[in-house]
Amino acid sequence: MTSENPKPLNPWNYKPWWCQPWSILLTGISLIGGSWLVFQTLWLTAIIAIPILVWMGYFLLLWPKLMVESGILDSKR
Repeated sequence: MTSENPKPLNPWNYKPWWCQPWSILLTGISLIGGSWLVFQTLWLTAIIAIPILVWMGYFLLLWPKLMVESGILDSKR
């Protein structure tokens, strides 16, 4: 009897190309950088950056962990 270690679940395998880590990072950095290029005002760029960084943090750090821990991906194996 062979004990195989199952591969860890990767929640990104269930998301479309436009919702992958690289696209989230590229979009967030582009929006923050673009706001700086357009306005060149630190306080306005910071106001724009805060919700974008929260959005990026949620989808890049919290969402994958929650998906794996919820067990919802186990039914898709």
